[in-house]
Amino acid sequence: MSSGRRPEHQAPPDIYYNETEAKKYTQNSRMIEIQVQMTERALELLSLPEDEPALLLDLGCGSGLSGSVLEDNGHMWVGLDISRAMLEVALEREVEGDLVLSDLGQGIPFRAGMFDGAVSISALQWLCNADQATHKPAKRLYKFFSMLYTSLSRTARAIFQFYPENPDQIELVTTQATKAGFFGGLVVDYPNSTKAKKYFLVLMVSSSAALPKALGTESDNTTIAFSKDRAKFKKFHGKPLKKSKDWILEKKERRRRQGLATREESKYTARRRCGKF
Repeated sequence: MSSGRRPEHQAPPDIYYNETEAKKYTQNSRMIEIQVQMTERALELLSLPEDEPALLLDLGCGSGLSGSVLEDNGHMWVGLDISRAMLEVALEREVEGDLVLSDLGQGIPFRAGMFDGAVSISALQWLCNADQATHKPAKRLYKFFSMLYTSLSRTARAIFQFYPENPDQIELVTTQATKAGFFGGLVVDYPNSTKAKKYFLVLMVSSSAALPKALGTESDNTTIAFSKDRAKFKKFHGKPLKKSKDWILEKKERRRRQGLATREESKYTARRRCGKF
């Protein structure tokens, strides 16, 4: 995600992804590469049975780039998107999936237990905005998640790669998913990298499976689980005071994890200098 203004703050998705933007999105080789990588990771997190074709949902399918990855892996898919221009590009590309013009905030229009899983790439954050006066993000997310829950089989998972704007947005999304009946949590790949860091919301209909391990880390502290009785996300408290010894040691350790050159600690670390000679 670029450091510039976020797309979802510029216009509603059906307006932002007009004909020009839709074609630009599908012709950008770098964007295609990222989309393919994220879809392959989402498929990995789905943990589908090997060598068995599945019927999957592609939520916010756009021009069908992620759907093509599903096809290449032997799966059938149905794609939903609010942008008519994006779906028209998908038709031009002659993707094999079925396409539905749909606002995800109005729910998933399919019968119960129909799908073996769902993936969504870079779409979920759009539902956190109120693009119309009648839009209430919490209500729209709950309707979306509750109907998605119903449409999935009892062993299915739904994987959302998304770009949360802040901790409050993560709280909003996970709270509504939990209310809808899902188990699961947040998996953060490459948490110490600015460019490679990716957020995946892993939702499970059943609570029997453990959360997958995040990539790019040797510890499990980049998976945040939740259940129906989970504790709410809270802002961090009790951080070391800035410029204190603990604060400096944490900063040095963080630089080491990022692979940056960092001086070793000594008896002079964090010692105050008087400024006089």
